[in-house]
Amino acid sequence: MRHNKAINHLGRKSGHRKALLANMATSLIMHKRIETTVAKAKALKMYVEPLISKSKEDSTHSRRVVFSYLKNKYAITELFRNIAPKIADRPGGYTRILKTGFRHGDGADMALIELVDFNEAALATTVKKEAKKSGTRRSRSKKAAETAAPAAPAAETVAPAETPAAEENKAE
Repeated sequence: MRHNKAINHLGRKSGHRKALLANMATSLIMHKRIETTVAKAKALKMYVEPLISKSKEDSTHSRRVVFSYLKNKYAITELFRNIAPKIADRPGGYTRILKTGFRHGDGADMALIELVDFNEAALATTVKKEAKKSGTRRSRSKKAAETAAPAAPAAETVAPAETPAAEENKAE
């Protein structure tokens, strides 16, 4: 039975597993997205999310604690300077796991793990959805369409006549 055994050992000894997760976390922080197996992605999510939460408070102690896990000063700099300000108001859930299918060689279930606030494609779709909500589903009445149509051409004819170039063309 597997009672109270939450850690996936990934078929490795503890030193190898810690090194693997530290290197994968460093790659995730530096590149914002990596592709790996589903089991490693789930283990990485459990490993990196507390470190990202720790980076919200930029103090010497929290930097040293995170450095004890990652052991890469460039990743620490990236985490505290660029990632932490973007996720400051998020209460958790900093990573997303997307399953991508099976690996060609051995059929392993593959996944893409990424930082949520750094996916430009997902952010662009949310911005488009917010901008699109301005219209209504009901059709407009004919009176509203007729009164709006004459008002627009009148405004266009006033603007070009006021320019000095238009006045010179009339004089010639």
